[in-house]
Amino acid sequence: MTQEKFANLPRPRLDDRPLWDVMFGVFGYPALLIAHRLKLFALLESKALTLPDICNELNIKRRPAEAMLTTATALGFLSLKDKYYALTPLAEDYLLEKSPSYFGFFWDMMIDNSQVFSLASLERAVLTDCPQAYGGGDIYKSHEEQVELARRFTRGMHSISMTLAAAWPNVIDLSGTRLMLDIGGGSGAHSIGAALRSKNLKAIILDLEPICEVAQEFIARYGLPDRIGTRVGDMWNDSFPEADLHFYSNIYHDWPWEKCRFLTEKSFKSLEPGGRIIIHDVLYNDEKTGPFAPAAYSMLMMGWTEGESYSGLELSDMLKETGFRDIEVRPTFGYYSIVTGRKSPDAGPARP
Repeated sequence: MTQEKFANLPRPRLDDRPLWDVMFGVFGYPALLIAHRLKLFALLESKALTLPDICNELNIKRRPAEAMLTTATALGFLSLKDKYYALTPLAEDYLLEKSPSYFGFFWDMMIDNSQVFSLASLERAVLTDCPQAYGGGDIYKSHEEQVELARRFTRGMHSISMTLAAAWPNVIDLSGTRLMLDIGGGSGAHSIGAALRSKNLKAIILDLEPICEVAQEFIARYGLPDRIGTRVGDMWNDSFPEADLHFYSNIYHDWPWEKCRFLTEKSFKSLEPGGRIIIHDVLYNDEKTGPFAPAAYSMLMMGWTEGESYSGLELSDMLKETGFRDIEVRPTFGYYSIVTGRKSPDAGPARP
């Protein structure tokens, strides 16, 4: 009777790969961070190497080396031909420190704060609705109080920003923009990208003092000190200097809705008539059913800040309710998009 009951075991409607992908992701993706920490990609910069060569150079055994190398190859960072591992263009562009698109400083920051994305830490963040980075404190207050921490964070963010900064100025017309205020601008990557794209544009980076010091280093590196300046300030309490473009990159996802609304209103009041706001971020679709990247970004924010990801529709509605018009959402590069709007030319003068 028991055998007859289970003679036709019901088959699931879909295969189980998404469940395995969750498990494989937990173990697979850290292999890239370990490879980066072991300086595998720098090792392969000058020439391709065999598995025994790599084991010898990194002082690791065959089994872990092959697992790590196969993961990197499967994810497109390495190629394997005639038993020689070599960097792919993806790795050359993003994982060699000499590249302007180098992502490694951000990976360093992930490694330095690996406890934040542990299961236990993220579970605490979910159950308490409180960030866990730096022992659960306010990361920006920590940056204000600990100069070296702020500098490492800024360089880590620069690592991901230069690629994005080379992209978004190409999808929007900046020719009529005179002065860009890069609010919470960090290393100044986006001001640098905008200035290189639009030769008549000048920029001011508004951020904390140790972060402005790092920004000045990058500004000098790109030969732009005559067009990009820094101003030490707190975006919550200090007035915004005169500008006809307010730019926020990776800012709104750090904060809850009411604080984003505060910044939006402050920008509207401060911008010159006809001025523009640009919000640059990873966005949910309008239904907030995905994609996966902004959903994962919201979990990342659970560990680091009090913020979350937003949809283009949500941010568009916020701009509209504040008074902006000509609102657009445009994809820029990779997972990123911009939401932009203008202050009416007859909206009255800017207010401090």
